[in-house]
Amino acid sequence: MASLYVHVPFCPTLCPYCDFHVVRRGPGWVEAYLRRLAEEAQALHERFPKPLRTLYLGGGTPSYLRDRELVALFQSLPWALAKGAEVTLEANPGTLSPGRLRLLQDLGVNRLSLGVQSFQEGVLKFLGRAHGRKGALKAVEMALEGGFRVSIDLILGLPMQDVEADLKEAARLGVGHVSAYTLQVEKGTPFALLGLREDPEREAWAMERAEEVLGEAGLLRYEVSNFAREGEEARHNLVYWRAGFWLALGPRATGQYPGEGQAYALRRTAPPLPRWLLGEAPEEEAISPLEHAKESLMLGLRLREGVEVGAVEKRTGLTLFPLLQGRAMELAQEGLLQVRGKRLLPTPKAFPLLHRVVLELWEALEPLAPGQGSV
Repeated sequence: MASLYVHVPFCPTLCPYCDFHVVRRGPGWVEAYLRRLAEEAQALHERFPKPLRTLYLGGGTPSYLRDRELVALFQSLPWALAKGAEVTLEANPGTLSPGRLRLLQDLGVNRLSLGVQSFQEGVLKFLGRAHGRKGALKAVEMALEGGFRVSIDLILGLPMQDVEADLKEAARLGVGHVSAYTLQVEKGTPFALLGLREDPEREAWAMERAEEVLGEAGLLRYEVSNFAREGEEARHNLVYWRAGFWLALGPRATGQYPGEGQAYALRRTAPPLPRWLLGEAPEEEAISPLEHAKESLMLGLRLREGVEVGAVEKRTGLTLFPLLQGRAMELAQEGLLQVRGKRLLPTPKAFPLLHRVVLELWEALEPLAPGQGSV
């Protein structure tokens, strides 16, 4: 357990597409959050004291906290950092300044994930972003000059968006990492209430262009929605995609811990902020070995490196490859998978069809389901 996610729920604006657990600042809320976080961190550290290799502060907008609040947040985390640890903080462009960047560096942050979303004024206004084009460019420039590893988020495929222009701007900036997403209209968000619809064909085209434009600039697609220069991959997120274990702090934060008894893993999700402040226990979900194997396939096939089925077999004690091999070879004949020993790798053709690929592989594992016998 050498990775930690910290959820900071406070945001300066509530974007109409966002369904994360976010709140505006309320009287005394940040102070109460920091007190509770320190208590939770101390208790978790007593159980899992190992130095961290990755630390990720997400939200919400962690950079929205005031200087003294950021200092208090980092002081509340009792873990040591391993040599070369990746420390990522999510930030909105409008919350950064040279002074703020120096403080973050002093606190140990070495990677910034900037919620740029677009460099076009009309798109930013449509998305409800507080910054404009100039603010986005200035934030990226300052972060790079400050010596941070920089990742930017883009939302692609919007009806009024010049997708090519946004991609070429991102490529030109010289950042090491780009996360490129298509708009998901989530239930309950303002966009959903307005009846906004997704455009799958335009979104698929946008992701194809992202792979081409960013790839030409040296940012290779190493995960369905993520592009990086060599060595600039998001190490913390790779823990998720490789179906690892991680710690979690904060309201609605989800962590995955080693299982007990017949459970391979325990997934714990904290309650929303008001109940979390009162000390309510997290929800707990037991993940069986078979569920872990299926999740490993689903997550691993999002990665260009694919999933090593032999390693999953060792972790779970299940014999998986004989069941998967026939279906995997059929998918390989369709050009959707490569099979190298026990490693399954997605082809570029597979990325827009991953849902189908994963379901077919899951079906091959049906003999392992409860009541169906075991291998």
